[in-house]
Amino acid sequence: MTILITSSLESPTSLESPTSLASPAPPAPPGFRAPGLELFDFPPLWTGAPYWLTKPTLMAVLAVTLVCGVCWAAFANPKVVPRGLQNVVELGYVFVRDQVARPFLGKDADRWMGLLLSVFFLVWIWNLMGVVPLVQIPVSSFLAFPAVIAVSVYVLKIYLGVKRHGAAGYIRGLFPRGLPVLAYVLVIPLELLYTFVSSLFAHMLRLAANMFAGHLILAFFSMAGFWFLFEDPTPLGVPVGVAGVLMAIVITALEMFVQFLQAFLFTLLTAMFIGTALNPDH
Repeated sequence: MTILITSSLESPTSLESPTSLASPAPPAPPGFRAPGLELFDFPPLWTGAPYWLTKPTLMAVLAVTLVCGVCWAAFANPKVVPRGLQNVVELGYVFVRDQVARPFLGKDADRWMGLLLSVFFLVWIWNLMGVVPLVQIPVSSFLAFPAVIAVSVYVLKIYLGVKRHGAAGYIRGLFPRGLPVLAYVLVIPLELLYTFVSSLFAHMLRLAANMFAGHLILAFFSMAGFWFLFEDPTPLGVPVGVAGVLMAIVITALEMFVQFLQAFLFTLLTAMFIGTALNPDH
């Protein structure tokens, strides 16, 4: 008995199960992983840089510089018969004036064309950066950037309304006249909520949300095409990869249209807010 106990204590491995001695199973090969919020997570440009100094910030400043440079080059020495860059920028000027400024600002349109034209070109370039090679990030998908313009327009709207009509006159002008008395119980809080709360968030969130979603969809089809064609090509995966590439091309074209449309709508809302502050009856 003593010999058996001693031998079992001296040989602990004899008590281990055969499965404990087997080598671990190799890890499963990684599969396709859809892009997510990591697409919008950018570290500082270099170690020790401020946390806010990231690629989107750099692209935002670059776009501002580009808009200022293009407008200066186009109109620093204007010609009676526009050519080249002046002709291109004047087409944009006429578009914003006729489709945005005049419908909402009327006789005040020319006074606000500098602001509206700058907003339109800046937001459009921010959006287009989502399809520019090596950049490929729409700056306006980061809420902070459209929020800067939207908050500025919000403050300007209230300032202009109070300056022109007085505080009481501005508030009174928000509500339609001639309604039944009981209707104002519903109309007054809704109008106040829209003017001072929801209009601000609608202005900036519409742009940021559309650019965020569009970039995420485009990244999904692009990465799916690359994965199934190059990373893990299989007889069943290659057709999926080809479909992903084709969809990425289609989505890119659609995204460029949406980028222009969202810049137009953002500028349109800017003109509308300024117009309603100056002429609330309209």
